[in-house]
Amino acid sequence: MARSLAADVSGREVWAWAMYDFANSGYTTVVITAIFNAYFVAVVAGDQPWGTFAWTAALALSYALIMLMAPLAGVYADLYAAKKKLLLISTAGCVIFTAALALVEPGQIWLAIPLIVLSNFFYGSGENLIAAFLPELARGRSLGKVSGWGWSFGYLGGLVSLGACLAYVNWAEAHGQQAADFVPITMLITAALFALASLPTFLFLKERAVPQTHARHHLIQETYTRLGQTLRHAAHYRDLRRFLICTVFYQAGIQAVISLAAIYAQQAMHFSTRDTILLVLVVNITAAAGAFLFGHLQDRIGHIQTIAITLVLWIIMVLLAWGAQGPQMFWLAANLAGIAMGASQSAGRAMIGLLSPAKRRAEFFGLWGLAVKFSAILGPITYGLTSWLSKGDHRMAILATGSYFVVGLVLLSGVDVLRGRRAALRDATT
Repeated sequence: MARSLAADVSGREVWAWAMYDFANSGYTTVVITAIFNAYFVAVVAGDQPWGTFAWTAALALSYALIMLMAPLAGVYADLYAAKKKLLLISTAGCVIFTAALALVEPGQIWLAIPLIVLSNFFYGSGENLIAAFLPELARGRSLGKVSGWGWSFGYLGGLVSLGACLAYVNWAEAHGQQAADFVPITMLITAALFALASLPTFLFLKERAVPQTHARHHLIQETYTRLGQTLRHAAHYRDLRRFLICTVFYQAGIQAVISLAAIYAQQAMHFSTRDTILLVLVVNITAAAGAFLFGHLQDRIGHIQTIAITLVLWIIMVLLAWGAQGPQMFWLAANLAGIAMGASQSAGRAMIGLLSPAKRRAEFFGLWGLAVKFSAILGPITYGLTSWLSKGDHRMAILATGSYFVVGLVLLSGVDVLRGRRAALRDATT
């Protein structure tokens, strides 16, 4: 392990960093992927035809807010060495509003939507900030490996949260409770585990950056000036820019799967809540394995080749899910998605670290967050609109969003990692 880490980084600190992936994965697994999304459509929205679109619209609004804030938060974090402080604020926000989802009752769309918007906004903001620590912890050639540790550990965190929720759901159903009774409690379980598991991050992860300016009273002006400089200098980072565009497309497909998996399972495949949770539980295991194994593989065969392999797997997965008529083929498709999910997201994060100049890491991870969050608008909204306009045809919806993987694969072929790395290193020495 020591050869993979920067000189002043300990194994305990990397574990503390990875624990944040462990902690926050419970939110996306339980709230966005497995339980609350299907509960929102079936119970809160009363299984109305517009329910899926309402869910995707709420997510789109939260991601739009993150898009507005992520680059500015990245600039602020770089200028004032404030990654850890902002991470604490975002964590507290996500925990509080996730717990508040327990207050949502059937038919209360007016309450569910703002709580989803706020909880997901804080989750996404924290996701960008924790990623910006990666280049400080890992040596350049080991970015993929260390990123893979975090992603695989994260899926284990999702496994723990979902397993705890499944145990409670089994108990609740055995006592005759309905979804409106047990889903709110799963929100409290998820919030509590997020808060508890993130503690090592704030205790042991160090803020190594140093403030780059003393003119703190001109924060907004400095933030926009720095962001403007980044955009004007974009020509120096042509491969980073192309990869960010590629990210928008292939992540659009991934984000659609993440936010709509349980909805597809229940609406198209007629899974029960328990079956859906069990499916996502198993998929988290394959996702953890995929992130870990591909994390080691990408440092050997290259980041581009690794991402290309995962995109091919995603395309196969979409075709299997679209054509599945029974649970066996859908289970195969879902686990293929798990392997590809952990690998493609881990490799993408490592690529940004590789192509980012040292002085602008948090800023460029903010731009990466901007791209991912835009994709999180594009993919789910495409699915939601297709489902609504086709009067609930979820098979057509997943096929439509699957086209984004094909576009991403084409764009990826034009990214030159060596050229992009040289551009980043030139910026670091000027």
